[in-house]
Amino acid sequence: MKKKFSTMKLQNRFLLILLLALTISATLFELLWLNKWALVNWTGNFEILQSQIDDEDFWTKLDKTAQNLSLPESSDDEAASKAIKPLLDLADKYTSIYLYEQEDGLYITGQYAKIMDEKHSGFRTFFDLGYRLTDGEGEDFRQGYLQFQNGKAQVVVVNYQRALFIYPYMFLSLLLSVLVFLGIVLFFMNRKMREVLALEQEILLMSTGDLTHPVPQYSKDEIGILANELNHLRISLNENIVREQESRKANQDLITALSHDLRTPLTILTGYLEVLRLGRTPEKQADYLDRCLKKASDIKELTDQMFSYALVSEEQETPDMSWLSTDYIFQCIQENCDFISLAGFTTNVKIPEVTGILLSDKTMINRIFTNLFSNILKYGDKGTPVIVRSSVRKQRFTVTVSNAIKQEHSDVGSSNIGLRNVQRMMQMMDGEMLLTKKTSSDSPGNHNISQNTSSAFASENVSGVFEVTLWFPLR
Repeated sequence: MKKKFSTMKLQNRFLLILLLALTISATLFELLWLNKWALVNWTGNFEILQSQIDDEDFWTKLDKTAQNLSLPESSDDEAASKAIKPLLDLADKYTSIYLYEQEDGLYITGQYAKIMDEKHSGFRTFFDLGYRLTDGEGEDFRQGYLQFQNGKAQVVVVNYQRALFIYPYMFLSLLLSVLVFLGIVLFFMNRKMREVLALEQEILLMSTGDLTHPVPQYSKDEIGILANELNHLRISLNENIVREQESRKANQDLITALSHDLRTPLTILTGYLEVLRLGRTPEKQADYLDRCLKKASDIKELTDQMFSYALVSEEQETPDMSWLSTDYIFQCIQENCDFISLAGFTTNVKIPEVTGILLSDKTMINRIFTNLFSNILKYGDKGTPVIVRSSVRKQRFTVTVSNAIKQEHSDVGSSNIGLRNVQRMMQMMDGEMLLTKKTSSDSPGNHNISQNTSSAFASENVSGVFEVTLWFPLR
């Protein structure tokens, strides 16, 4: 039941609390009101209920006084009514006395309690209000018969002194029940307000930059959901900030490393150029020029790495998708094959006659193949052909590029920034990339490529083969 209550919406929970509080307060009032006489009996304070109507001496005086007086013949007999006034004056200010004929019950004369006249308007107002609320509980009456000199009459005595206890008790019981009702409702509201204020403090704490303090978890109502989502937001923001700090540190480390790597060839290049400018060793100028070109090539390679890394780190890049034919990819492949052919590479290209349509970005396709063939220029072995195969089948266009790695690059570490860039762009165009490295046997004197590698790559200068497979979805 408690678990079900904790999952209710805040509005439904509040309505249930109101209904529960109303039931408890009404039950409490009913118990207090029905047991008012038992409460008086328990406290032993019967004096607060004792009135003239309960006094036996008062009834004895009434009886003796009536025996010495004559009963008026009717209510119009003013002289006889005044003569009987000593009987009526026996009543105190809380008591009323009325006389009625014994046979037909007609009113003869009487006297209203002095507490109910205009001089005591405060009590009268208090009594009238309590009388309506309690249905006359504050009024106590008794009746009997009195023997007069000229006959017998019915007497009715009404006392209002009990109202001094009943009505305050009723108001006190009502006040207590209302306080219980308000206490239950305010307790629930105060609890929810404390949760809201706690969330406010958490938000203010987050606004100062403290994202490590967990948000308290409450019930599963709207406030609990808000607290849970706020905690998830805090975790996400903290993770993003940590990730951003790590990324910034990685960028700084990379820039520091590349700056250091650039400074070395620049220093050497500057030294060679100074020597050439001074012309002190004319016989070595050609050698120095070759060295300058080599260092310039090293600097270009480092700047290319920085540019490639910037592309990999670019998070806001989005592809400009358009409908393309596979012929466009064949054209890119052919242009790049022609370019590496000028550098001394041989190519073996197989393009199917079947074509297809795909949704891709022209610029990204160009960058993909430029990255792949740039790696071939840097690390490829010119003694073995570059093999390019493509196929169109099962709603997929596949391109595979294989090239042998030169022996001198077998131990060179690479960050694979270009290949990571290719993989990222393929994923952005809903494609895939698979990189497979096939190494030659480690046996002494054995330079054959593994069985998975084409025999076209079998060469003493080859340390292994890189094979990149690209899959483009066809439409």
